[in-house]
Amino acid sequence: MKVAFVGKGGSGKTTLSGLFTSYLAGSGAPVLAIDADINQHLAVALGATPDEADALPTLGDNTALIKDYLRGDNPRIPSADAMIKTTPPGRGSRLMSPREDNPITDACVREVGGARVAVTGRFTDDDLGVACYHSKTGAAELLLNHLVDEAGEYVVVDMTAGADAFASGLFTRFDVTFLVCEPTMRSVGVYRQYTEYARDFDVRLAVVGNKVADDEDVAFLREEVGDDLLGWLSTSRHVRAAERGRHRPIGELEPANLAVLDTMRSTVDAVERDWSAYQAQAVELHLRNARSWAGSELADQVDPDFVPAPPARV
Repeated sequence: MKVAFVGKGGSGKTTLSGLFTSYLAGSGAPVLAIDADINQHLAVALGATPDEADALPTLGDNTALIKDYLRGDNPRIPSADAMIKTTPPGRGSRLMSPREDNPITDACVREVGGARVAVTGRFTDDDLGVACYHSKTGAAELLLNHLVDEAGEYVVVDMTAGADAFASGLFTRFDVTFLVCEPTMRSVGVYRQYTEYARDFDVRLAVVGNKVADDEDVAFLREEVGDDLLGWLSTSRHVRAAERGRHRPIGELEPANLAVLDTMRSTVDAVERDWSAYQAQAVELHLRNARSWAGSELADQVDPDFVPAPPARV
């Protein structure tokens, strides 16, 4: 199952991404966590030191390898250079699962805190002023289009803050999107903006309150968010210790906060993905992109009869 975390900058989005990833990994579930935020802090949230996090290989630096591997022998894609971030899989493309080993995982994925972790990469001096961050997240979008996860397998993505996620098709690739919301008008404003943008794309959205101090905070979230409020996490000594570099086992998280993670997992597990609809949405976004590239032949990359799916188990 594919899960995204979004929210206002500073809302605790990365903290919640890390807690949920640790919770899943602690249960023994296979987890691939992807840091697609411009501020690359997910690995540290999972227990890496800042130096260890800075040393992780990046998806952005391996885009050519990712494209070449995923295109396989798809006759509609003559070269890796022909692929763009929205290119959907077709017959001959290589599909991958969150738990397999392949040249992409060898180059880009490392274990951190019991989970497999990939990072899109930070802006470099060469990027400043000449590239947008979506040049980094494009590799993650390609991966998600070619990942065929099954029930009990999880892909957790820490997205860019605010509504910036809508600048690419990445926001449509998830079974559940958790919007982390503080009990403030600014945070609720991002929620409203997100729901407005997501309305036409069948985005399954659930709000998780964060930094909730008292009943007044809960009442505020209920009034502003309504039925989208799935639960809330209270101020946490466990989280504060982790932010100071003292990471503790996820089982030591406060029971009420741990119960929220239980609810979040149940929400994800209850979803049944429609692979045909999932592929159709990828194709639609790719064709939109193709129309914006005047003179390109990107529409020819679409295999109209192809539907990805996990391999049959015997």
